[in-house]
Amino acid sequence: MPRTISPSFGVLVESFFTQRLVRQRGASPATIAAYKDALRLLVIFASARLGKPADRLAVHDLSCELVLAFLDSLERERGNTPRTRNARLAVIHSFFRHVAFSDPAAIALAERMLAIGPKRTVKRVIGFLHPPEVAALLAAPDRRTARGRRDHALLLFLVTTGARVSEAIGVNVADLSLDVPRQVLIRGKGSKQRVVPLANDLAAILNDLREERGLAAQAALPIFGDVRGRRLSRFGVTHLVRRAVGRASKKQASLRKRPVSPHSFRHTAAMRLLQAGVDLSVIRAWLGHVDIQTTHQYLEADIEMKRRALQAAGITSEPQVRYEPSSAILALLER
Repeated sequence: MPRTISPSFGVLVESFFTQRLVRQRGASPATIAAYKDALRLLVIFASARLGKPADRLAVHDLSCELVLAFLDSLERERGNTPRTRNARLAVIHSFFRHVAFSDPAAIALAERMLAIGPKRTVKRVIGFLHPPEVAALLAAPDRRTARGRRDHALLLFLVTTGARVSEAIGVNVADLSLDVPRQVLIRGKGSKQRVVPLANDLAAILNDLREERGLAAQAALPIFGDVRGRRLSRFGVTHLVRRAVGRASKKQASLRKRPVSPHSFRHTAAMRLLQAGVDLSVIRAWLGHVDIQTTHQYLEADIEMKRRALQAAGITSEPQVRYEPSSAILALLER
């Protein structure tokens, strides 16, 4: 009986992306990019740890001990949160499920790898921006320059639509409808699409940006691009937000004391809708949440709504005086 030759590590990595993610799961470009980033970090760590070039690594070199050391290094050396660590671990689990399917000789290794559990995380209160902070951030870009006008348009897009970073930078010219009804097609997680309305001022700014960059006839090009017309990256947007925070914090002191990320604008959009009285089911559809419980977390974060409930309930530290009937007749009638 001929001996089965196990596929090399490089072949397994390639087939993981081309077969499992693209052909079988139909993963989005954003998902594929995130998976590539996680495995790239693992390969770099394993290569340095074992003293072997990356192209000479074998799948059995990725022992459980090595993967656990890699996960620890993410928190210790890169400063990743437990949530990010767990996301990287989920990618490794997905890869080793593919390894078990493609290489029967590695099933035992894959089973041990899948036994590595996620780390418990702390559920933090959602951080969102208050109106003065939003105004300061939107005023931060220098709109006398082309880059400043693009930055302002992107920040306004994020805080108005509540789009994720990957969704915002994925918007093409063809996805915009700037005439009535003004709306944008957003491609979300899991290849799910949704349509979000655009405010009149945002539609006008996007139209100016489209005309300034000469994109009216370029339907397949991104609306938010760099100086060379290439699509902005997630890191580019993060740098853009940090630049805006640096300028805005000079006038808005509260921005110096809190972390602001591109995702903060998404949380802010959700809180604005909630505080305006929009139903949770509508907010869920607006943000593209799969589970209503994800949307429900904004109710927990709305401290103003809790304050109003406290006032309405009349909860106070003052001793409560119990009502006593004024006469025996009233006591009889009210018993």
